[in-house]
Amino acid sequence: MSVSKAVSLPDVVMNTAVNAEIIAVGSELLTSKRVDTNSLYLTEQLNDLGIEVTTKYVVGDDRARLAETVRTAVSRSRVVLLSGGLGPTEDDVTRDAVAEALGRTLVFHPHIAEELEARFTKMFRVMPQINKRQAFLLEGAELLSNDRGTAPGQWIDHKNCWVMLLPGPPHELKSMFGRECLPRLEARVPKQSIETLVFRVAGMSESDLDQTISPVYKRYENPVTTVLAHAGDIQVHLRARCATPAEASALLSEVGTQIEALLGDRIYSRDSSSLEETVGALLSDAHATISLAESMTGGALADRLTSVPGSSAWFAGGFVTYSKKMKSQALGIPLEAIERHGAVSKETAEAMALAVREKMGTTYGLSVTGNAGPTTDGQEAPVGMVYIGISDARGTDVFHRQFIGDRPRIRSFAAQMALDILRRRIA
Repeated sequence: MSVSKAVSLPDVVMNTAVNAEIIAVGSELLTSKRVDTNSLYLTEQLNDLGIEVTTKYVVGDDRARLAETVRTAVSRSRVVLLSGGLGPTEDDVTRDAVAEALGRTLVFHPHIAEELEARFTKMFRVMPQINKRQAFLLEGAELLSNDRGTAPGQWIDHKNCWVMLLPGPPHELKSMFGRECLPRLEARVPKQSIETLVFRVAGMSESDLDQTISPVYKRYENPVTTVLAHAGDIQVHLRARCATPAEASALLSEVGTQIEALLGDRIYSRDSSSLEETVGALLSDAHATISLAESMTGGALADRLTSVPGSSAWFAGGFVTYSKKMKSQALGIPLEAIERHGAVSKETAEAMALAVREKMGTTYGLSVTGNAGPTTDGQEAPVGMVYIGISDARGTDVFHRQFIGDRPRIRSFAAQMALDILRRRIA
């Protein structure tokens, strides 16, 4: 019988997934005027190493709260990064909070203070005594040099965790992380690959989609599946983490193929393209053109289509016919017909789509009419009622939906539905 011997490799992670948590420090980040962009950069860099960011925090300049947050993070993740709070003033509490959380003392390093003073001298300035606070490192920490500012960073090996203290200014953080932290992480973490597959879906609700695909994704812990929904646009994100890009891609293909089979043509994009980009590509490939007759969307469809580069090749133009009078004058629809059927009706949507296609001479004519609220336009047009017409050489069809929500939400759903109807018609 053989007996295996455990080998301790404290600085190397073997065959285990490495997770990270990012803590952005600064009360200014809790206001509406500042956005934490550092965490986006750090996430991208960590993902390139196969490190998954599982949690992000924004904590104000509160030592006790920050210490509590750090204690939680180091107890469950292998990598913890803090940005900000390394300045010389009293509200820069990161050093003190992390020292408290890790149970370590702060040690003054005279040579750091001397280097800081020399930096000020080069700028023909006298260093304020308060800047000496930046010469304190946690016991056992490694100094991370700052070539673009005065705040040194710190690297701490703490039990089963690597803690990095980084400056808040983005240009300082990026330089320090790239020069000092990346090499250390690359030496410690076995290279893994994180690959992502995104399906964008239209024509179904979030609950219906989840009910459809959950029997597939629940069988897998890897890849991780996330469903995001916004105004008729649902995204299914699959994130696979494997030793190599090929293994991750194979896993995504295995799960993604099963999901594709269940969702069918409800999937309009597999590369994160928007619905208008997908429609534009289909029109371009078919050498087809589109014109619009919008009412309740007020030009939103035209705005989305013309946001696509090169849209002039397939988008001819359109009319915003918001009133009955404009529907008649601009499109040539008899006013008595509009009065008889109502501005929000199947007949009016059909007439609008046909009229704009013929007037503009395009392959397709697309129309939207409805009531986005907040007032009800009689019993025949309650808030949320939408009619969408699509016309081409094969004929004209009208689709009806009853949406719920406020005015912006109903208008957004209507525009999304109209583009999806156009997509299906072209395909």
